[in-house]
Formats: sequence, C-alpha cells, structure tokens
Amino acid sequence: MQDDLFADAARQLLRDQCTPQVVRAIEAGGSSQALWDYLEQGGFADALVPEDDGGVGLALAQVFGLWELCGAHAMPVPLAETMVARALLAGAGTDRPAGPIALAEGTLQPDGGLRCPAVRLGRVADSVLVQREGGWHLLPVAQARTGAAAFCLDASLDWDAAQVAAAPSPAIALPAGLDLRTLQACLTAAQLAGALMDVFQRTLQYANERNQFGRPIGKFQAIQHQLAVMSEHAFAARMAAQLGCAGDGLFPDRLRVAVAKARCSVAALAVAEAGHAIHGAIGFTEEYDLQLLTRRLHAWRQTAGSESWWHDVAGRVLVDQHRGLTLDLLRTTTDVTEDITA
Repeated sequence: MQDDLFADAARQLLRDQCTPQVVRAIEAGGSSQALWDYLEQGGFADALVPEDDGGVGLALAQVFGLWELCGAHAMPVPLAETMVARALLAGAGTDRPAGPIALAEGTLQPDGGLRCPAVRLGRVADSVLVQREGGWHLLPVAQARTGAAAFCLDASLDWDAAQVAAAPSPAIALPAGLDLRTLQACLTAAQLAGALMDVFQRTLQYANERNQFGRPIGKFQAIQHQLAVMSEHAFAARMAAQLGCAGDGLFPDRLRVAVAKARCSVAALAVAEAGHAIHGAIGFTEEYDLQLLTRRLHAWRQTAGSESWWHDVAGRVLVDQHRGLTLDLLRTTTDVTEDITA
C-alpha cells in the first residue's frame, strides 16, 4: 500500500498548496518557489530515485496516482519531469541538481549551440535534461535565451556552443527502443488522465446544479448523451494511462506508452469540447477554473507527440514487427503480467 499512502499524502498537499489561485499567480509570472519547496520537503521529487541514492525507490506504476493528481491540479511546476530526470541522473551516477528539472529533445546547431523548442514548463524549471542525437546534456535555464508566450509556462530555450561544451553530459543508457520522448509521453498521459477525469467531474456537477426550464440541465437527454461520451473517454483514457505506467521499474514498454498517449490525446479533444459545450459561455472565462484544465488538455495532447504520431508507432509495431494474430498483440499489450519486450 506504499503507493496509495504516497498518493494520499500528495492529495492533501496539492489540495492546500496547488490551488487555482496559485496556478494563476505562477502563470502570470509569480514565483513557484513556495510550491516547489513543499514538494521537495514531501520527498515527491525523489520518489523514483533508488533508496541507496537517497530516494524512495518507487516504480512507475506506484507513482501513477501522484502524476494523475498533478494533472487534476493543473500542476504549474515540472514535478513529474523532475522525478524522471533525477532517477535517470542517479542511474548514470551523475549529481542531481537542486530545483525543478524539465525534459527536452534538442537539436545541435551548426555553430555548436543547442536548440530546444517548446520545452514543457521550461519557464518554471531551473535545469533542463536534454537528449540529442549522440548524447545528453544537463543545462541551466538561467543561461539560455528564452522565448515564451503569455499564460503559457512552456518555453523555447537556446544555448550557445560554449555553454553546451561546459555543461555536464551524463552517460544515461536507456533500454533498446526507448528514448526521452517515450518517457515524457508516459508521464504526460498520466497527467492527461487526471485532468480529463477532473473536467468530467466538474462538468457533471455543473450539469446537476445548473437549472433551466425548471430542472437541472443534466436531466435533459442531449446533455446526458454528452456526459456519457465524456465519461467513456475519461475512464478509457485513465485505463490506458495506467497501462502506460505498468511495470516494476523506471522504464515503460514503448508500445504500451503509444497506446496510452494516443488514447489520452484523442480523449483530450472530445472531453474539452463537450465540457465547454455543457458549461456554455462561463467555461471560457478567465476567472472560471475549467479553462485552467482544458487549456492544458489541448497543450498536453501535443506534448511528446500527438495521437497521430503515436498511432503511427503502434501501427509500425503491428505491421513491421509483430508475427502472428493481431489479437495476440492486443492481448499481450494489455496484460500487464506479460513481458512484450521480447
């Protein structure tokens, strides 16, 4: 029950410290340090780090509940990314920097500089763990040239050649077939699942409280149909995201991640659309909390690859790698007791 206790502890902390008011303040340029200090003191950032290295030593499956809560609370700091980054750095025997760490894929420029477009939560990270062709870099955000949009915590980051040359290059070794995008898709799917479920619950409550023509709008058949579709998407996405985090260690199976991220990204569009349709105009207003989540549904849908990108990954496995019946592949992929990496 260690994982349940871990999620329960996070639930209380996030309820108190990661409120919509805090999220809005950080999005508007306020400091995220107080929130991050609470997360650090709770030991959440080192949850995936082995116990021998000072962490908690949990597996992906055991932190799914925490990542789901991060999504439901519109977490405005890269907690999930930091958890993965610190575990990777610990495995490589590299010192782990203090503060939040973002994850990014980078492109080495002709002059030796490094470019990372649209780094998720790059505005509120202290460091970025970058995978590029041929290696890894751990770079401080303070040294980067930054481009960011209003009310978006993502950022495009660029470092010059001297900064790249001076940065640590951890010797991170991932299992065959895995890369940083797969790891980020795994944690993003879990957060999408949390946000999807929260949007559905908020919309269901609103439909039961909002009266029109003398009764709650949730009593009308058209609204009930929309709520049923939202429910199907939210619960299917949660099951898929759990599948993506299945396993006893740090590294997920890529095919399961493909299923998880694709399903959650598909659900993001449908749930956001139905949620705003049922709420009407109030759902779009800045002071209403729904938009804090639906904006993230649209952004996270694209993070680490949209549904079309991951559908292509799953399709290549079926067409190019699998031998035998399609049903066998479906069975082994969804049965978490089976090893499908062979």
